[in-house]
Amino acid sequence: MDQAQVEPRLSPYGAPRDAPPADRQHVVVRWVAWLAVLAVITAVMFLLRPQLDKAHVALGFLIVVLGGSAAGGRALGVALAFLSFILFNYLFLTPYYTFIIGDPLDWLVLAAFLTTGVVAAQLLNRAQERAEIARQRAIEVERLAALGSETLNAGRAEDALLAIAEVIRSTIGVDCCEVLVPRGTPPQLTLLTRTGPCADGAGSAADVTSPWSLAVWVAEKRAVAAERADGTKWIGAGDDSDELLRWPAEDTEIRTLLAPLIVRDRTVGVLRVSNAKPYSLDSGREQFLRALSFYAALGVERVQLVAEAERAEAFRQADTLKSALIAGVSHDLRTPLTTIKALAHSLGEAGSPEALAIEEEADRLNRLVADLLDLSRLNAGAMTMRPEINAAEDLIGAALRRVAGAIDPKRIRVTSGASGNGQADPVLLGRFDFVQSLRALVNLLENADKYSPPGEPIELTVSRAGEQLRFAVADRGPGVEATETSRIFEPFYRAPDVAPDIGGAGLGLAIARRLAAEQAGDVLYEARRGGGSVFTLVLPAADSPPNAE
Repeated sequence: MDQAQVEPRLSPYGAPRDAPPADRQHVVVRWVAWLAVLAVITAVMFLLRPQLDKAHVALGFLIVVLGGSAAGGRALGVALAFLSFILFNYLFLTPYYTFIIGDPLDWLVLAAFLTTGVVAAQLLNRAQERAEIARQRAIEVERLAALGSETLNAGRAEDALLAIAEVIRSTIGVDCCEVLVPRGTPPQLTLLTRTGPCADGAGSAADVTSPWSLAVWVAEKRAVAAERADGTKWIGAGDDSDELLRWPAEDTEIRTLLAPLIVRDRTVGVLRVSNAKPYSLDSGREQFLRALSFYAALGVERVQLVAEAERAEAFRQADTLKSALIAGVSHDLRTPLTTIKALAHSLGEAGSPEALAIEEEADRLNRLVADLLDLSRLNAGAMTMRPEINAAEDLIGAALRRVAGAIDPKRIRVTSGASGNGQADPVLLGRFDFVQSLRALVNLLENADKYSPPGEPIELTVSRAGEQLRFAVADRGPGVEATETSRIFEPFYRAPDVAPDIGGAGLGLAIARRLAAEQAGDVLYEARRGGGSVFTLVLPAADSPPNAE
């Protein structure tokens, strides 16, 4: 990029407070030119003085004042007005060539002329300022329209963010615009998008991702910062200040500006704009940069949301593939397991001592395969439920008979809780699928047996709470860490400190919760006072039929 391209872009909102030498030369030329015009007009009117009236002289000088104000601004207009006032008095009012006023009415003429000239210069300057503001607003609207069209036409979130960065770079008038985002643990800034030639003051690539860089400080403190032209740092106010996001003053010459990108009180990145030559932010550019930085923050958030959606979709597809694989492999394993069990039974009848162990392991594998098949059917929503009104004691009795071979019946203590009226209800009813609810309750009892110390009782309590029938299974096992409570119902989950020979594949709780959920119920966990766990099977409660005796 050559110098001719850079200079105009540095002042899209007008010349900065400290004008470059070329602009100062233009100002001097303008002043000299209009002073020369004043001299020429004065000379012409002086030659025609006998034929001119005071009003003609005042109008001639007023034209010069208005022209100078329009071309050179308020300062030149006021200066021309005072010079014209002096020349008017010295050359065109009697007595000539003195500053004495012979006719008292001439004071009124001079005062009216000076007031008219100064007010006209002021009004013209105000009109020019309003025109400049209108031009700035037109630029802003044009840039925002370009921003909207660029982002809407971009198919990918990264392309939209790149378009936003390019609009910022071209509008603010800098060489480089970068967007940095925190990633990793602990988070470190990485470059997400960049537009334009980005280099530091020495001409080499700027290191913005270093843990000690100013950009990292901006992200942590949520404050604006800048690198001055002399290499020193300017630090704005942060979160602990009443003036949040304070920006550099207009007279501060900077090379690089860094601003945090904040969406919904959350820092999503850092905006870095830099230029090879020092520049300053006037109020217009600062206000516009604030607005564009918010668009950049929204663009970063969109990129992050798209990435999260793609990651979630990848996990979903992987989970679908895993479920399909498990279902297929589990179905194919049933036939060889049946054959192994039959052969083991034959060997047992022939007197082989290893036959019983083979048959037990085959049963264990068969149960695992059945759990995998049921889990895949539950995930696919293909598990059929037949809810009917059943008694809670029937479900508990069936569960105790089911686990009698693995758990000593004397270890399980069954109690009945209070009903809604505070008295023990002899008959607790629920509307649920008996077979599937039985399996869920058995899974909870077997889970309690796995983790309870030998000889410790397992308490099974049934109660009704409103429209819920609750079966609480309490044990005195090691319990669950607070950080792991959200994962205990995931398939194949095992606590980090569980012995590898505890048995099972970590499917019991997952299947129990999903069986309950298919019946508008749930399986809940809470820590037991004094140590241990309480898993509660929640099923829909039911009232006794009207014709029941």
